[in-house]
Amino acid sequence: MLNLERLRTLDALARHGSVSGAAEGLHITTSAVSQQLSKLEREVGQQLLAKNGRGVRLTDAGRLLAEHAARILSQVELAQSELEAQRGQVVGELRLSAFPTAARGLFPHALAALRERHPALRLRSCELEPEQGLAGVVRGDLDLAVVLDWYNKPMALPDGLVKASILDDPAEVAMPLGHRLAERAEVDLAEFADDEWITWGEGEFCHEWLMFTLRSKGVEPIVGHRAAETHTQLALVAAGLGVCIAPVLGRRPVPAGVVTVPLMQRVRRHVHVVWRADADRRPSIRAAVQALRAAGESVG
Repeated sequence: MLNLERLRTLDALARHGSVSGAAEGLHITTSAVSQQLSKLEREVGQQLLAKNGRGVRLTDAGRLLAEHAARILSQVELAQSELEAQRGQVVGELRLSAFPTAARGLFPHALAALRERHPALRLRSCELEPEQGLAGVVRGDLDLAVVLDWYNKPMALPDGLVKASILDDPAEVAMPLGHRLAERAEVDLAEFADDEWITWGEGEFCHEWLMFTLRSKGVEPIVGHRAAETHTQLALVAAGLGVCIAPVLGRRPVPAGVVTVPLMQRVRRHVHVVWRADADRRPSIRAAVQALRAAGESVG
């Protein structure tokens, strides 16, 4: 008889690609991962792992069993989801992530409401960029992730995930109080061809979106500074070091010395929550989606 927890450990190793990654994803030690896999090898009577430099790789038998393990665990998730749905109670543990401005702008309201309405539900949240959140849900490390895409640059949704819209978040341009366009009712991105931009880190989804959007308007961006956090970007704007895109979600309070002006293009980013399709019937998932939507309605 195959042990479910050992199959879960093998599945984590296959998904993360290393013992340390599997340990982090399962919130156990690396020695515990190694012990579980050694016991699984004895159970099946075959070698599942082989040394690969300083790490390990799955053998043919390991890959075969890992494929079965993924399907078995998906069925277990589905069974648990249907049992929870039949019982109709919001219980257990729910692991959520959100990109930083959503964690600031949505989580306090949504998670407090969930805790008040469903005291038997244990909540665990963290900040992750959208790509990392999606990967966490795919791997099973997270139950829900709040992610985003932009009106002109959608983010692909991996197979096996479903999503619900939380809000459309309008974005404006933040500029120093004395900027030449600070008193305008609205602005066009092309008008910032000579300005330095304060943007996100290289390779981040929002940074790539900004570069793509400016270049589509014939503007080659001048990137002066990079910062992951909206409030850091706004602080740099307040110091007169450039301009930045400032979505409404999670940006308050706007520091003194900064003006935000709407864009003619009505630039918006779409905020979604995603989860695995096989967990769709879990009452805790539905309760969390409802709470996040209620929090989204309060943004403005």
